[in-house]
Amino acid sequence: MGVFAYDEENSSTVAPVTLYKALTKDADTIIPKIIGAIQSIEIVEGNGGPGTVKKITANEGYMLIARRDAIDEANLVYDYSIVGGTGLHESLEKVTFQTKVAPGPDGNGSIAKATLTFHTKGVAPLSDAVRDETKARGAGIFKAIEGYVLANPA
Repeated sequence: MGVFAYDEENSSTVAPVTLYKALTKDADTIIPKIIGAIQSIEIVEGNGGPGTVKKITANEGYMLIARRDAIDEANLVYDYSIVGGTGLHESLEKVTFQTKVAPGPDGNGSIAKATLTFHTKGVAPLSDAVRDETKARGAGIFKAIEGYVLANPA
C-alpha cells in the first residue's frame, strides 16, 4: 500500500469551539441542508464516538462509508476516514483526515489544520487529479459548513 500525506489549512471567522461543534457533532444535520447532492447521512454502526461508521448517500448512486477514528473535544481534535463506497476512487484503500481546530491569529476566528493521508491499493501512486479532487471537496464542505454557521448563529 502506498501512503501519501498532505497538510491543509483553512481559516474561518467562526470561533474555534463553535466551528468544531459544527464540523463534528452537527455535521450530519448541516451537510444535507447545505449540499444539495447529499441525500442522507446515517449511522450504520456505533454510537457517534470513535469506531462509528456512517453511510453518506448522494444523488445518482454516489455513496461513501466514513469511520470516526478519534474525537477529543477538550483539544478540538477529530479524525475520520473514508473507507469505502462508490465515491472512493478505485485506486484508494482509504483516505484519513486528522483535524485540529485552533484559535486564529490574535485570537480572532479559527484555523482548521488537517493532515490528509491517502492509502493507495498495492503500490499504486497517488494521481494529482485524485488528490486535488479530494482536497477540493474537503475545502468546499468546510466553507459550506462555515457559511451555514455564520448565517445561522446560535
